[in-house]
Amino acid sequence: RGKDEKYRVRMPKLRMVKEYKDKRKSIDDVERNIFKFKKSSEEKSKKMDKEEKLFRETFMYDKEIRVLATATAERSVPSQRRADLPLTAGEQLDVIDALQGHAVICRNAQGRFGYVLVEHLNFR
Repeated sequence: RGKDEKYRVRMPKLRMVKEYKDKRKSIDDVERNIFKFKKSSEEKSKKMDKEEKLFRETFMYDKEIRVLATATAERSVPSQRRADLPLTAGEQLDVIDALQGHAVICRNAQGRFGYVLVEHLNFR
């Protein structure tokens, strides 16, 4: 054994500076958070697609969905029918289509569509 140790080349241990280790950990954490964000946005987009498909079937809407205006709900209103959109006071809504009469088709932040009476909305 003595002879083997004599000819053995010792490699120095590479040591990382503590600051570099901390920085590397924080970079890894950020990357992990980005991946989590992407996953949740994918789930959200799938839900929005599902809501849009349901909207097209329910309302027989075959036109392109375009936002005509943005409105704020003045008061909370529960939905009376399945086609109505329930409102909470101060909620931001996208107006998709204006119909003949007092109702408009709106979309809320969760992606749900429905009829809303114009008298419940505040247009800026």
